[in-house]
Amino acid sequence: MSNILDKIQARAKKVNKCIVLPEGSDSRVVRAASMIAKEKIARVILIGDPTDIAEKNKEVDLTAVTVVNHKTIDITPYAQTLYDLRKHKGVTFEEAMALARKPITLGVLMVQMGEADGIVGGACHSTGDMLRPGFQIIKTAPGISIVSSCFIMLLPDHAKAYGSDGVLVFGDCAVNVEPDSDQLADIAIASAQTAVSIGGIKEPRVAMLSFSTKCSARHPNVDKVNNACQKVQDRAPGLLVDGDLQLDAAIEPIVATLKAPKSDVAGKANVLIFPDLQSGNIGYKLVERLAGAKAIGPICQGFAKPLNDLSRGCSSEDIVNVVAITALQAAQ
Repeated sequence: MSNILDKIQARAKKVNKCIVLPEGSDSRVVRAASMIAKEKIARVILIGDPTDIAEKNKEVDLTAVTVVNHKTIDITPYAQTLYDLRKHKGVTFEEAMALARKPITLGVLMVQMGEADGIVGGACHSTGDMLRPGFQIIKTAPGISIVSSCFIMLLPDHAKAYGSDGVLVFGDCAVNVEPDSDQLADIAIASAQTAVSIGGIKEPRVAMLSFSTKCSARHPNVDKVNNACQKVQDRAPGLLVDGDLQLDAAIEPIVATLKAPKSDVAGKANVLIFPDLQSGNIGYKLVERLAGAKAIGPICQGFAKPLNDLSRGCSSEDIVNVVAITALQAAQ
């Protein structure tokens, strides 16, 4: 199960990117910063009060980590950048000064200003608190209409028959609550790209999931999935995609033979696109907890520069892995 993680970290070492960790008040983040620097997975900027960090983490070696004190740094250039970006929304320079002092906002501004290549946070902040500065400052990449997320799911040995040798990509499980068919199509295309660039999946096979297979049920929710599937086919004609598909039809060959015998995806899907956030979030956590899968992510897709949001239940090892992924995104 660790093989793909080892490969991701090895690739991250080669690109030597600088990643900001804005939550120096969290000991998990501090330990992760030390691990990342020691293994040379990335260069690290840790934002926080150096005295507080040292007192709370006496056994942690941070000699290779750049620690930035958000309380004392000259915030003026960062505030100026924020003001220039947000003044049309009524933000005053004084408000920009106050906002730029916040560790997450400061970290995002460092990325926007080219002082770092990406940012990873959310260990002790909500997804909204993490993503909002990203939307306001970094914004979406050209030609991208929506920021989304996916998880790379590493299945245990007994389940390696599923996906691509036990590797599956789940999207969107963390950001978009109720995507419409256009947004769902964008999520599918972005998740397939992440499957290739980060997950090491050579041929993504995308299943647009539903409670119906091939219109076995009639409902607006099924129509949304079918419409999204058609949009994916139009926008990415070389991508293998099918839907609507129930989960068992998507990943189980015997069921696929019965329910979708003519499908090139059914029974062998390795990218699963959930119709809404409720199903996606529940789905990845079920597989993680009950099947013993390793969930890598959430991996954010669509920002102009890499920004990734952690689960608040993450471990230091999880943070290390997401930093490695962020470094690879920055290198693309």
